[in-house]
Amino acid sequence: MTLTFKDLGLSQSVLDAITKKGFEEPTEIQAKTIPLLLESKQDVVAQAQTGTGKTATFGLVFTDRLIPGKSKSPQAIVLAPTRELAVQVAEEINSLKGDKPLKVVPIYGGQSWSLQQKHLRGGVDIVVGTPGRIQEHLDRGTLKLDEIEYFVLDEADEMLNMGFVEDIEKILEHVNPDRQVLLFSATMPSRIANLAKKYMRNAVTIKTEKDRIANNSVDQIYFEVLQRDKFEALCRIIDMEEEFYGIIFCRTKVECDQVSKQLSDRGYRAASMHGDVSQDQRERILRSFKKQDTEVLVATDVAARGIDVNNLTHVINYSLPQNSESYVHRIGRTGRAGKDGKAITLITPAEFRKLRSFEYAAKAEITKQVIPNSQAMVKLKKQKLLKELESIAVDQEGLSAYEDLAMELFEDKNPLVIIASLLKHSFSKQLDENAYSRIEETSKGRNTPAGGRANTRSSSGEPAAFGTTRLFLTTGRKDGANPGKILHMIDTEFGVPGDNVGRIDIMDSYSFISVPMREAEMILDAFNQIKKEGGFATVRVERASEDKNADRYPQNKGKGSASRGGYKGSKREGNKSFSKSKPRD
Repeated sequence: MTLTFKDLGLSQSVLDAITKKGFEEPTEIQAKTIPLLLESKQDVVAQAQTGTGKTATFGLVFTDRLIPGKSKSPQAIVLAPTRELAVQVAEEINSLKGDKPLKVVPIYGGQSWSLQQKHLRGGVDIVVGTPGRIQEHLDRGTLKLDEIEYFVLDEADEMLNMGFVEDIEKILEHVNPDRQVLLFSATMPSRIANLAKKYMRNAVTIKTEKDRIANNSVDQIYFEVLQRDKFEALCRIIDMEEEFYGIIFCRTKVECDQVSKQLSDRGYRAASMHGDVSQDQRERILRSFKKQDTEVLVATDVAARGIDVNNLTHVINYSLPQNSESYVHRIGRTGRAGKDGKAITLITPAEFRKLRSFEYAAKAEITKQVIPNSQAMVKLKKQKLLKELESIAVDQEGLSAYEDLAMELFEDKNPLVIIASLLKHSFSKQLDENAYSRIEETSKGRNTPAGGRANTRSSSGEPAAFGTTRLFLTTGRKDGANPGKILHMIDTEFGVPGDNVGRIDIMDSYSFISVPMREAEMILDAFNQIKKEGGFATVRVERASEDKNADRYPQNKGKGSASRGGYKGSKREGNKSFSKSKPRD
């Protein structure tokens, strides 16, 4: 028997608001959690993925239980990891409250302090904010939490990743001890579990079926291409789809900006979103994206956390995420609200094994497809153009002003020639096969999802294919460089997997790394795009004279993590420091 919202015990006024909102039946997390929250004061830990209706779960309970204007102090607080998510949650709660005059206020950094202070002085029922700004208001005495009835941690695992756990603990010290705590998280790392154990009382744990991770309405596909062919492949993917309204995920800010600019240069309505984008810009970009004035949003994982759009047709992993949890978060942004969606991943041959681990975590088959060649792309475009023109021809309104001109053209010329000439004039660039660059074929023998991984290394440990080169870096042991830091930097900043890096030699004041030719080009190009933030090192192709001492001090590769610094570069040089700096987002 299918549950309805009425079965959950919600009041009629809330049910009326749900009907206006267009919700038909509760999601699994809503069906399991709402009755518990309405019937008891027990704390709740709810483990569910993005897009499963978590916000409406607590938003509907707030609307049902809270009394508008009961006090000037808030009755409920929701902590969110990003500004965008805080705004989205506040908007969602506002959309659920119906005619109930609950005052909901988002509180986040980058917004006017005086405006926030004015709202808080006037009295609010629900505060939705980021930990940093909430803590500032508590420190200055402009926010009181001693009458809080509901304390919600949304996306708790992401707050852990962003280093907010200590802030959360400090905020909890200000909260009414008789509050009800609700913790929502896609995953349950040990530190989040410890936080729940410390601050929650006899919490009930609710989990949704993990198989829902692999939403049946999401078609999961991958394309295997060389790194240098990724952008060309991306453009073909967008062009060959009937409809495209989606998010393209990149690993770094630099990559986001590069991909967004290249897409804009090719005529796509694209924008980028990452940690360096100002709050005003973010809000403008999100408004444009929600209205579909922007059809392609290029974003990092953290920046995309606050984007809650139900009608996305596509999610594209331009760069692989760091882990399977991030993969699941990404693909969960399409195929929502009963609609179909596509999750497309671009991988290099060296990334095949990592993709297989994501497939296992998502409990779904990720099907391989082949990027169409230029002839096939033009054929697809012609088919789409024909459909568009046929739909235009159906609408005859306003054509009278052009009929006389059409008759004059047809009097002494062949209509077929006239129409062909108009098509050529309007669409010659779009239908030009030469507009598409050649994409090199990879891994001919791997045709099924269960196929093996192509060997990209020789028996000596060097990358095997396409030739290798050695890069010279003017940084060494004295500067804090080590193999782990170099590998981490190359992987996280430039998307070159550690498997593709060969020998690393580190001397006192300089180092060498061996990489395939195409990866060397990627590293050099990326170095040149990034501004200096700290100390720097130059990277360039090795000169013969620089190699004379390298073999005296061989040092094997190792693993580790790097503190990221800044970059600076000239035409074929880039710069990198190993000094400490803030995270990308």
